[in-house]
Amino acid sequence: MALRATIYRCELALSDIDRGVYGSFLLTLARHPSETEERLMVRLLAFVLFAGPALAFGRGLSTEDEPDLWRRGPTGEIELWIDVGLPDEREVRKACGRARQVVVLAYGSRKAHPWWAQNAEALARLSNLRVLALADEAGAGLQEIAARSMTLTATVHEGHVWMSTPAAAIEIVPQQWLPPP
Repeated sequence: MALRATIYRCELALSDIDRGVYGSFLLTLARHPSETEERLMVRLLAFVLFAGPALAFGRGLSTEDEPDLWRRGPTGEIELWIDVGLPDEREVRKACGRARQVVVLAYGSRKAHPWWAQNAEALARLSNLRVLALADEAGAGLQEIAARSMTLTATVHEGHVWMSTPAAAIEIVPQQWLPPP
């Protein structure tokens, strides 16, 4: 018997002062059986960082050639492609050929630093790529506020992200490993 995805629902109130994006979002996230809760929450953080009316979650880990999140333009072109984790350099290159802008949100310092050391030179040649990284504490904090039904308030200001639930609050400062194009 195949395992099914676990559904998480999030009522998100967002104030992104850096980009001038404000709003409320009702989100449904499907956690693939092989996905950790930390990764699910990093996907949610990616939504917070790049939220907009057309940003959507991809179909998930089981779907190849599709990002974790993306934004398509009115004619179907891919404006923004977001991958969470440590994607293969060839896959990042391929995404950069398909999308106007690509973002990789790396997490898990123990593995992320060697991944970056191995791929930095090749990835730096991609003019439409941005790489952000999270400290281990950020992933742990996100996992702590995870719940199947969440009410989150998120504020983004000067590169800092504050996310809070009625019971807890965390601050996250993504590191810029490869600045935006």
